Amino acid sequence: MSAPPSFDFDTPVERAGTWSQRWERFRGLDAAGREILPLWVADMDFRAPPPVLEALSRRIDHGVLGYSVLPEALKEAIVGRMERLYRWQIRPDWIVMLPGVVAGLHLAVRQLTQAQDKLLLPVPVYNPFRRAAELAPRAFEAIPLACAAGTHYVLDAGRMEDAFRRGARMLMLCNPQNPGGAIYGRDELASIAALAERHDTLICSDEIHAELVLDEDRAHIPIASLSPEISRRTVTLMSPNKAFNIPGAGCAYAIIEDPDLRVAFSRELHGLVPDPGVFSYIGALAAYTEPASGSWLAGLIAYLRANRDVAEAELAQIEGLKAWHVEASCLAWIDARAWGLPDPTAHFLKHGLALSPGTQFSAPGFVRLNFGTQRARLDEALSRMREAARAR
Repeated sequence: MSAPPSFDFDTPVERAGTWSQRWERFRGLDAAGREILPLWVADMDFRAPPPVLEALSRRIDHGVLGYSVLPEALKEAIVGRMERLYRWQIRPDWIVMLPGVVAGLHLAVRQLTQAQDKLLLPVPVYNPFRRAAELAPRAFEAIPLACAAGTHYVLDAGRMEDAFRRGARMLMLCNPQNPGGAIYGRDELASIAALAERHDTLICSDEIHAELVLDEDRAHIPIASLSPEISRRTVTLMSPNKAFNIPGAGCAYAIIEDPDLRVAFSRELHGLVPDPGVFSYIGALAAYTEPASGSWLAGLIAYLRANRDVAEAELAQIEGLKAWHVEASCLAWIDARAWGLPDPTAHFLKHGLALSPGTQFSAPGFVRLNFGTQRARLDEALSRMREAARAR
């Protein structure tokens, strides 16, 4: 399946010199004299949807960039989107705007738990989960995820139940799962919800990749949408940043039904983290309400799906590497433990490819590759991975 012809995802966009975190960190040449390809942090090499860029341009033309209040239209758009995508009925007053999902993780831990409380973290997981616990600080228990079919993470019901019995105030959930790219099914989520209710545990659920579902037979389910009972003990973190590739001008939001949790979560919000700015509101509103943004997203998903398929097929041919099947996101999770290298990330970097190290996710021996880039660049990255395999 190819992207609609009205959207061009193939033409390279020069990002060097634009203060790009991804591109600036690894600027330089490898041993062969080639520019290093930085396919690590999770932003994509695609221009934002045209309606988003046009909306931002109109505000620039207006010329006044003062303090902004949250447009009610954005809250209404979020409410409508939850209903349309997930059949999840929420209310505007449940929404708390944030500058990003990471800020939401830290707020949930600090504001909704006490110093003596423990957190549960299914691992491997996106590093800010662990950092939120460490910096609060809060004790946490890492619960290893199980593998299905060798390349798909699932929630291990037995381990989860044992961990809940040992006591915790909050479960930190990542769905779709980062770095593994799995979408948790309804039965898995219902099992976790039942445990949370039985042990009176809160849930903080990072669902930022919810709209980047690549498998057409899979669907994202917000855990809070399962029932009113689980909704009242859940903080759901979402954002247009990943799906519409606007993390530098985007925002996020928490959906919290329980008023006491919402007040506690928000109590020091404006003192601890900044409000989203005018560009954040404009970008999010255009992403969520303009029909052409939806068409762009459909094209992006088709392009990412094709990139994923190419990457998984190629990686399957490289001896000693095993790629997890990515159901959602633009991130390939690759097991390089069979190579027996102390630091596979450093080995790939010698061959001109910068990847995220598995150690950031509590998974030594793994690497994470961002395939949210032009196909030609992905092909070159896979070629360098084959080269690295030959040279180990």
